Order: sequence, then C-alpha cells, then structure tokens
Amino acid sequence: MRSMDHARETCEAFLPGLLDKLDDLPLSELETPGSPALDHFRACGGPGLVIPTRYHGGGADPLQALAVVRAVGAHSPSLAVATTMHHFSVATLFTLADSVQRSGMEWALLEGIAEQSLLVASGFAEGRPGQGILAPTVRAEAVDGGYLVNGSKKPCSLSASMDLLTASVALPTKDGDGDRTELAVMLLPRPTEGISVHPFWKSWALAGAESDEVRLTDVFVDEQLLMRTAAAEPGRLDELQTTGFLWFELLISASYLGAAGALVERALVRQHSTSDRAGLVMGLETANLLLEGVARMLRDGESDDEALGKALVARFAAQDALGDAVRRAVEMLGGTAFIASSEVAYLAAVSHALGFHPPSRASFAAPYLEHVAGSPLRLA
Repeated sequence: MRSMDHARETCEAFLPGLLDKLDDLPLSELETPGSPALDHFRACGGPGLVIPTRYHGGGADPLQALAVVRAVGAHSPSLAVATTMHHFSVATLFTLADSVQRSGMEWALLEGIAEQSLLVASGFAEGRPGQGILAPTVRAEAVDGGYLVNGSKKPCSLSASMDLLTASVALPTKDGDGDRTELAVMLLPRPTEGISVHPFWKSWALAGAESDEVRLTDVFVDEQLLMRTAAAEPGRLDELQTTGFLWFELLISASYLGAAGALVERALVRQHSTSDRAGLVMGLETANLLLEGVARMLRDGESDDEALGKALVARFAAQDALGDAVRRAVEMLGGTAFIASSEVAYLAAVSHALGFHPPSRASFAAPYLEHVAGSPLRLA
C-alpha cells in the first residue's frame, strides 16, 4: 500500500534498521513487558527523532514524525504508544527552546537526550474520570532551594526504561487574592531519590509500553529543574501546553493508525471484491489525510486555540475512520484468520484504544460547541 510504503521508507531514513530489527521478532514478544523493542529504538537513534538538528537530533518535522510513528505502530503498537510519550514531551520542549532556556530549566539534561539516546517519560495529567486534563496529579511544597514533590502518575509509559521524567506539578504560590497554585513542568533524572515504579498495567494489550505507576515520594526538585507555564484563564492552555497537546494528539493517533494499517494490509491480500478492498483502503487513508492536516498546521507554526480545536476534530474523525476500517478488515480476514493467529484479535483490540486517550469525546463536546460559537477553547 503506497502510503504505508512511504511511512516505512521515512522510518528507514530517520531510524535506519529499526523496522528490520522489529521484523525479526514475533508480535507476541514485541508486545510484552521486557520486550527488546525499546533497546532497538535507542540503538537506531529513536530518542532524537523530533529534536532539531541544531541540537544534534534527527530533525524530523511533524509530517515526517507522523509517518515514522505510523510505520512503527504497524510493527509494534506498544513501541509506538510508549515512544509517543517521549516524542511529544521532547518536541514540545525543543519547539519552545528559547523559552525553556530563559526559564532556567537545566538545559544540559535536554541536550543529552539526542547525544546519549535518553528516553523521556511523560507524567502529565491523563484525564481520569471526573478530573480535568490540565489538573496535575502531583503537588509540591516549598522548601529551601526548591520544592518537595509528592504524587503519582498512572499509567506512565516508559516507566521501566525512562532516563528522565517530565511531569506537570502544582506549585503553591501567594498573591493578593490569597493562596493559589500555578502550573509548572519539571524535568527529573530517573535516579532522583524518591522516584519509584509500581505495578499498575494488568491488560495484555499494549503491555510492552511499560505503562505502570510512577510514584514520587518527598522528591526534592531544585528550582533549575522547573519551568513555570504562563498564567492563563481557567481551563485554557498556554503556549507550552497547547504545543504539547497538538503533538500528543498527532502522534498518539499515528500509533493507532499504524496498528489499524497492519490489519488492513493483511486483509488486502485476500480475494475480495474490488469495491470492498477500495473501501477498506479509503477508510484508512481518510484517517491519514486528517492527521496530515494536523501535521501541516504544526509544521507551519499554528499552535493556538483554533489549531487545537481543528486537531481534536481531526483526531475524533480519524478515530471513527479507523474503527470502521478495523471492523471491515476483521470481517474480510474471516474466522479462519482470527482462529489461526492471535495477531488479528490483538491488533483489532489495540486499535480501539485511541478512544481512551484524553480528551474524551464527551468532555470535548461542550467546550467545542462554545468554541465554534466564538469562545476560547477551554478543556478543563
């Protein structure tokens, strides 16, 4: 399939040898805890994919990153989902590099990501039921020279393999209206005292993404490891958050686009009617074209409310298109293929997990209607 061929060619150009290494292993091994997939990702230069070349990274733009993650998702959905968390954190910080450097955040840690193939886990809020997606699950207490941080992030992909942890944290502050909190981003090395990992993920689906609980217990965070986000109206995202959200929605959707594509490719080799096979490809390509539109917005520097609203519309439309393509592919593959290999059932189940990532469709509905009527987009 032409677009999948292009995705694999792009992946080979940026991460040479990775797909061959993944092909040497059965899907069942790639999708389990302790899979060698992350080691292969490191060895092939994966951590630097979206870091600009002037910072010694691969320099992939959003369109190229979309293609790479799509290709990886077709070979190992767990690897694509896990490394999406790395890519969107890194892309956000390096996109706003000047602001990050001015903030005082320890730049040497970020410079080491590409040079030393470091993996960055993301501890931003994931939108638990009843909790706003911008609400940090980690709180801080001011002490001499910094803060003591407590809380946990679950699930947190790359929990076993991370070298650095980025996370949002609520900092206590005072102003004329009394006590309040402000949002900050912290960057912590994995060996920091008080960081621990605990079992959380119990499903066999995406078990290779290492999505367990990362717990912070009286972790001391120096001021130099913090970047305060710009103050914004309640429920609105600042530039750092909006850029991060755009990258996240693009790449997490690309991960599942790849998984669905793996099923579609299997179905296309079966002897079905021309119209059935064409309809199957059209569904998959609809999702890809929607995501390419988001990638072009990011590439062109669009990172405001308008861009985020469009990106979320594209994400939900892509989610629907992928769901239909997966259903059609499983039906076309038939019962014998389903019985003969667990891969069909696995890819079908995994492909539906896009709907679990924030924001939920229900929570987006009211803010979106207000937004199209002329109000700022508020996602809390």
